[in-house]
Amino acid sequence: MNHTTTEILNKYEMYFSASHRAVLKNRGHAIVEDRREGDYIYDLDGKRYIDCISSLSIHNLGRRPAAIVEELRRAIQETDQGNFPMISEEKATLAEKISRFVPAKLECTVFSVIRGESIDFACKLARGSTGRKELLAVDGSWFGQTGFAMSLSDREDREMYGPLIPNVGQLPFGDIEAARKMITKTTAAVFIEPVQAENNCRQAGREYLQSLGKFCAKKGALLILDETQSGMGRTGKKFAFEESGIIPDVLVIGEALGAGVFPIAATVFTQRLNRFMNAHPMIHLSTFGGSDLGCRVAQKALEEYERLKPWDNAARAGKKLREGLEILSNSHPDTIKSLDGRGLLLSIDMGTADTALAFCRAAAEKGLLVCPGDVARCSVVFRPSLLISEQTVVEILQAVSDALAVM
Repeated sequence: MNHTTTEILNKYEMYFSASHRAVLKNRGHAIVEDRREGDYIYDLDGKRYIDCISSLSIHNLGRRPAAIVEELRRAIQETDQGNFPMISEEKATLAEKISRFVPAKLECTVFSVIRGESIDFACKLARGSTGRKELLAVDGSWFGQTGFAMSLSDREDREMYGPLIPNVGQLPFGDIEAARKMITKTTAAVFIEPVQAENNCRQAGREYLQSLGKFCAKKGALLILDETQSGMGRTGKKFAFEESGIIPDVLVIGEALGAGVFPIAATVFTQRLNRFMNAHPMIHLSTFGGSDLGCRVAQKALEEYERLKPWDNAARAGKKLREGLEILSNSHPDTIKSLDGRGLLLSIDMGTADTALAFCRAAAEKGLLVCPGDVARCSVVFRPSLLISEQTVVEILQAVSDALAVM
């Protein structure tokens, strides 16, 4: 049975959330997603949009990448979710492929479904393996929606759910001396996003990341990098931390592992930390993390990542997109205050949250979907497919120009 956009939005409001619909309307996003294809989505009324949200960097290979969709079709004919505590070829093979895909000696994997779950496991691994309780995160971070992840994140609504996880502190971003003092022999781990997508794409510099690595090693704490949004090629490298030369103890890979076709994420860590897991087998399990279907899809996704090397295109296309945004920023200094980010993870600071929302509405009218940052609500983040063409970059910039002209 076919329903109109209004009918579906009314059902959503009645049975899910009227407030959520209102939030989306304020962003210009009160539409119903219908057909999805590469760089674009189409709403139920047939209007085409460039998807620069990408479900917060999940659709790195575009919408419905053909090879991965086809693998899901094959997999569903041959397997199912599997028994999550049981061994399967799918789980073992994907773990091996991940160890070969990621840099450094990160050889061991625990699967999850979402980013927050991956962060939660990383916290448990840090406390369990070190015997320490203190967890430190850099201010301005956003790690997800679950318990540990929310406690580590810089959220306006934190206290609404308090008290949260105890023994969690914040490091002032980029302050090397503060980190030297705060990372002690009571610290289990330091968590950082190399690029804070939700905080106007603020970037951790090479010296800062190297200092954190050095201080953690000296005090016996773990350095845990969350590359849910910056990883899998988005910044022009496989992973953003590669440019710093550091080697983390734990790396969180987000849902881009499943390329937007099936939910799966992972936490990857060293053999040294795996001693704790071997000493406490089955201490952490996820019912749907590492499902056999998900592992089949993720294996094909990794093959496509290696075949297409989207990080190369992200570097090229990101350079063109940034250059164009810089020109528009210079032409509209009263509206765009600054530009930051790397590769195809870019953000413009619009000065106020209201201006950012106004821009998102205007952009949607012009066929471009972007959304504000969850930490820096005055920012607007651009996260297109890593495979966007030069023509799509031109279309994005035209839509930005047209949106700015009507604000």
